[in-house]
Amino acid sequence: MNLFLFPLGDITQKGYEKKRAKLLARYIPLIQDVHTEAVQAALAKYKERKMPMPSKRRSVLVHSSVETYTPPDTSSASEDEGSLRRQGRITSTPFQSHSNVEPWLNRVIQGSSTSSSASSTSSHPGGKPAASCSVSYVSTENHSAPPDVTTGLVEHLHHERPQVASVRGVPRGYNSSILETADGVPVNSRVSSKIQQLLNTLKRPKRPPLKEFFVDDFEELLEVQQPDPNQPKPEGNQMNVLKGEPLGVVTNWPPSLLAALQRWGTTQPKAPCLTALDTTGKAIYTLTYGKLWSRSLKLAYTLLNKLTAKNEPLLKPGDRVALVFPNSDPVMFMVAFYGCLLAELIPVPIEVPLTRKDAGSQQIGFLLGSCGVTLALTTDACQKGLPKAQTGEVVTFKGWPRLVWFVIDGKHLAKPTKDWHPQVRDASADIAYIEYKTSKEGSTVGITVSHASMLAHCHALTQACGYSEAETLTNVLDFKRDAGLWHGVLTSVMNRMHVISIPYALMKVNPLSWIQKVCSYKARVAVVKSRDMHWSLLAQRDQRDVSLSSLRMLIVADGANPWSISSCDAFLNVFQSRGLRPEVICPCASSSEALTVAIRRPPELGGPPPGKAVLSMNCLSFSVIRVDTEEKLSVLTVQDVGQIMPGANVCVVKVDGTPYLCKADEVGEICVNSGATGMAYFGLLGITKNVFEAIPVTAAGVPVSDQPFTRTGLLGFVGPDYLVFVVGKLDGLMTVSGRRHNADDVVATALAVEPMKFVYRGRIAVFSVTVLHDDRIVLVAEQRPDASEEDSFQWMSRVLQAIDSIHQVGVYCLALVPANTLPKAPLGGIHISETKQRFLEGALHPCNVLMCPHTCVTNLPKPRQKQPDVGPASMIVGNLVAGKRIAQASGRDVTQLEDNDQARKFLYLADVLQWRAQTTPDHPLFLLLNSKGTVASTASCIQLHKRAERVAVALMEKGRLNVGDHVALVYPPGVDLIATFYGCLYAGCIPITVRPPHPQNLATTLPTVKMIVEVSKSACILTTQAIMKLLKSKEAATAVDIKTWPTILDTDDMPKKKLANIFRPPSPDTLAYLDFSVSTTGILAGVKMSHAATSALCRSIKLQCELYPSRQIAICLDPYCGLGFALWCLCSVYSGHQSILVPPLELESNVSLWLSAVSQYKVRVTFCSYSVMEMCTRGLGTQTDMLLTCINTCFMCAFLYWGPFSSISSRLGQSVISTSEGGRGMYAGTAGPDPTTVYVDMRALRHDRVRLVERGSPHSLPLMESGKILPGVKVIIAHTETKGPLGDSHLGEIWVSSPHNATGYYTVYGEEALHADHFTARLSFGDTQTVWARTGYLGFLRRTELTDASGERHDALYVVGSLDETLELRGMRYHPIDIETSVIRAHKSIAECAVFTWTNLLVVVVELEGSEQEALDLVALVTNVVLEEHYLIVGVVVIVDPGVIPINSRGEKQRMHLRDGFLADQLDPIYVAYNM
Repeated sequence: MNLFLFPLGDITQKGYEKKRAKLLARYIPLIQDVHTEAVQAALAKYKERKMPMPSKRRSVLVHSSVETYTPPDTSSASEDEGSLRRQGRITSTPFQSHSNVEPWLNRVIQGSSTSSSASSTSSHPGGKPAASCSVSYVSTENHSAPPDVTTGLVEHLHHERPQVASVRGVPRGYNSSILETADGVPVNSRVSSKIQQLLNTLKRPKRPPLKEFFVDDFEELLEVQQPDPNQPKPEGNQMNVLKGEPLGVVTNWPPSLLAALQRWGTTQPKAPCLTALDTTGKAIYTLTYGKLWSRSLKLAYTLLNKLTAKNEPLLKPGDRVALVFPNSDPVMFMVAFYGCLLAELIPVPIEVPLTRKDAGSQQIGFLLGSCGVTLALTTDACQKGLPKAQTGEVVTFKGWPRLVWFVIDGKHLAKPTKDWHPQVRDASADIAYIEYKTSKEGSTVGITVSHASMLAHCHALTQACGYSEAETLTNVLDFKRDAGLWHGVLTSVMNRMHVISIPYALMKVNPLSWIQKVCSYKARVAVVKSRDMHWSLLAQRDQRDVSLSSLRMLIVADGANPWSISSCDAFLNVFQSRGLRPEVICPCASSSEALTVAIRRPPELGGPPPGKAVLSMNCLSFSVIRVDTEEKLSVLTVQDVGQIMPGANVCVVKVDGTPYLCKADEVGEICVNSGATGMAYFGLLGITKNVFEAIPVTAAGVPVSDQPFTRTGLLGFVGPDYLVFVVGKLDGLMTVSGRRHNADDVVATALAVEPMKFVYRGRIAVFSVTVLHDDRIVLVAEQRPDASEEDSFQWMSRVLQAIDSIHQVGVYCLALVPANTLPKAPLGGIHISETKQRFLEGALHPCNVLMCPHTCVTNLPKPRQKQPDVGPASMIVGNLVAGKRIAQASGRDVTQLEDNDQARKFLYLADVLQWRAQTTPDHPLFLLLNSKGTVASTASCIQLHKRAERVAVALMEKGRLNVGDHVALVYPPGVDLIATFYGCLYAGCIPITVRPPHPQNLATTLPTVKMIVEVSKSACILTTQAIMKLLKSKEAATAVDIKTWPTILDTDDMPKKKLANIFRPPSPDTLAYLDFSVSTTGILAGVKMSHAATSALCRSIKLQCELYPSRQIAICLDPYCGLGFALWCLCSVYSGHQSILVPPLELESNVSLWLSAVSQYKVRVTFCSYSVMEMCTRGLGTQTDMLLTCINTCFMCAFLYWGPFSSISSRLGQSVISTSEGGRGMYAGTAGPDPTTVYVDMRALRHDRVRLVERGSPHSLPLMESGKILPGVKVIIAHTETKGPLGDSHLGEIWVSSPHNATGYYTVYGEEALHADHFTARLSFGDTQTVWARTGYLGFLRRTELTDASGERHDALYVVGSLDETLELRGMRYHPIDIETSVIRAHKSIAECAVFTWTNLLVVVVELEGSEQEALDLVALVTNVVLEEHYLIVGVVVIVDPGVIPINSRGEKQRMHLRDGFLADQLDPIYVAYNM
């Protein structure tokens, strides 16, 4: 087997020594190593890569409070290595370095970064400048107002949503002098150039394409990683179980740890046991063995006899007790620990909870609860420092059980009576203590250690380390758990050693303190972590007179961390001249489950010489060990952690699945079988069996031993001389597309990019999150407060390159947070699982984010290939063979329903109004409510008729209009609008209803009014005096050219004149009115409605909704276009029912207006829009119960895709709500019997197929039918491209044929090419005679089980979305609303969301409701949810203020306007993230 290890004196790796010596020149406080050099070399290889820098609003840059500008307190150091506060090194100047904080890009200079801002890049050994960020800036003077790149949109802020944005092609607020490209995007727009950059970046070759796919329960194909045929495979022989040396027999070895304590406490009472230091390094107290024994006895007696609850003793032997002691009080901890053991209680040492919201404290609470802990021991000083409730008692921490806190200072303890003696038993299999451990996922478990294991472990450590009686040991580690407990509290007592305990607080102030104590106490052994060595190196120049010659062992407790080698080497290099012998450094490997696994023996104990391995990182990711001889960049240098413990058996098994033995050159999990391991996870039988009772088997499946092994969670292998090597931990393992990476390795690479300069060492966390069936690497770091935006971005892009080059893996998300904001682990370090939790919950609040889903996510489904060759005929045959019927349905036949006499009589609405004015003059037709719910105005038949006459007179006399002239009616919702409409009909003019401009928002709303007036060729405008003034005002002049308005007449005071004769149209096909609306895609379209179509529409609605004069209905819709217009202006006059009019705008000041009107008037039929419904459900919550009992039918007049009003519908009873859908002047459906809801598979819809699934199944989407098809209407589903009829199970465009279809577009502004066939479409085969109107909506028909009144089953029409809005991505059809619904669910602060595509990139715009510091949290959440639920990669995430997404009068999002505004840089976003 080609093993690769070299004894220390003989490092054959070329130049390693030379490099190291050069790098570690004594005066450099920075410890560099081979790895740093590899990283710098890797970076030098990369050409400067163009990456668009995210843009950020200035306020976000300084959002973090000033405390973030203080350097992190060094408790922020990680468990492995930490930062160190050096006086005078960091000057905290919050603002001076932000001079180019917001470099407004007037223009983006492509090409290399040569401007001054690029000079901040540091030079590297290669002499090339660092790969810096791609955009050069022209930075403006500090804090000067940025140049106005938004062409006139900055001055007015939107206080509310613009109601109708302008028309596509003329984006709002535009200065038309800007050069435009074909897309209507100005050439100088910084956004589009950044997107161009992003596209260029994404064109780089990705990782090699993967071949195979697996089918994910349906036709959605996710790529699955196939093993690369060339990947390295292990070739060695299967390993054998490694046996440790036998445990030596010691003649008078005590039968238990307590027996040892009793011996020393009674025979050597004056011998020192433990010396505690204060934060200045002074010894404050030395505990002798006599004192430890007597105090432990007192405590045991008090616990068992003096604590009672309801006259029962509070504790009985075997109960668990929490030990809560600060790191600075080892003396009290030791007394408490041994006192519990003497009382046969089980100590559970935990950290001191500082606040109610400590990272991970809730999990500790779960542990205490599951252990049944009711008592906590602590010191007086610590108890005083705990947070208190008002009663003065310690608060109950989140998730914790109720605890009794008992202070164990001397005065609270009782002296045992003469006859009380504890039983000092021999070591048994009973639990001695429970050590807590936090897993990778953040859950906390308690590991039980028996008295026998504790004794055996002390024995093994004594033998392996050669401990002798009365030796002195300095301990820097946490004495509550792990090596600090084993060496400094347990084994030391076994051997009557003297421990000098160095508190963490002292190390923060003086990192050299442990070395000084070794020197002054002439300690023989020191127990440290590599970070303690690292820190002392940084401070060592201040001390010349320390000597480490007394040390025989320097135990490095985290020697299993692959990066401890650099600290060990550097430490030796510096301190060899101070008496440190190389063989003294003894790395060890341990785990909470298996206790100490291996430790390097000093040579006098007969250990082999130390080993070192330089391994290929690529092979390691496939769990294969290969020495790297070619000095490649991506290598990992590891040191051995010595030999296994005496009395132990060790083997290495495969990580996943059955524990098969590994081959000799394969990395696996190290397993231990010995008497000195933990027993179980307390109370968790399932995972205990898996971890503590593993049975390793050979390749043939034969168990290697009849004894169970304990899995250690350490990944490694056994090298020559039976030395153990550890290359990572299971907790830090990230498996990305089949390759394994170790979090610690990635951290080291990131730190090597610019060590100490940009990120605090040790303030960096790497973890993986599962997105789309694979682990994705996330790197979170705290950045220094003085780093500028550019520095951050540059550092991030270089970290990405370094990790890519060295580990060949992409980083999914890189986030920088302000200093001191990551959750801390108890002894410094970052609480990884809590950080991960915050990341996933969107509570990390980063100040910079870079997501790279394009580079990382390689397992997306294959793009769908459209099959072009299936002809229409074969479709029909296919449908017939499959037994599917053609999707076609029709409403009742109108001719049978009523006598045609009435239909002829009611052909012209003007005639109908005159007839009603004569026959029922005082019958009330309209009641208009104001926001208080009181009646603002009313109109009876005769009043309406008379007002209409006056308007007609004014049009002819004042306006001098001719028959057929077009008249724009610009009125707020009300009776005036209706009266002027009929006035126009009386005068023979063609009315066009126009929403009035919004006085606070003229710049965006007035151009639309102007455009409709111009496009409709209106000869006159009728309006109120107030609006007339507004149209001619100075403010209006800034938005439009007010000189070009046609005649404006106000109808406020008109003369009472009678009309000579009322115009009667020559034929039913003449034009009655024009219906103008702005579609969701931003197209302004005017639809021509003839008199025949108008009356046919009214008749269908009348029949379907059963409207007649004695009926009352409530309408809460806008009266300007579509169904809303028909219900306000046409239906009441046609059917004679009374309409209660509720203008939707009034709901803004009184949310309950519509529902209370419905309730007050006991209305049985009401019409409203989706947005009204949503407003009510949001605003009213549960108050709706009392109001809605009377409603019989509620029509939703907007088509519905989701059931967003389900909260209200559940109270109305499902039968009440019907949906109706109107498109292009053809009303396809309104209420039927109970509308049915179906659940369809969202993934099938993307392929234009309809697949019904069960409610609640994954990927299901609820669709509510659009009600029953109107009388006289035929509906068919047609293929969007071939225009052939489709089968039942297909999604296609809804085509409608009916007498009330509109006759055509008057004009379509914004896309003149809109085809004539929208109104006169014919099928390409099948029934080619019928003339259809295309609705522009996608949907499908389903034959339902429900019957209608006539006893026939009715066909339900389901509308899925607008055809124009669908996004064609990766060959599939996506509906924006799907993606938006997913995004809105992703975080509580997302108020609204809109998506659109640009150059094949998916752009997601989210409105942030909440503080701006949450803005960057959303980037990752939005990217994750769209990937998980839709298999799409988001290209750009734009975070904006509430109300920026424009909405039209029907409450529909104007996505195309939003797109134009984004590309023209008019949105003033809080943050724009470009995903790589």
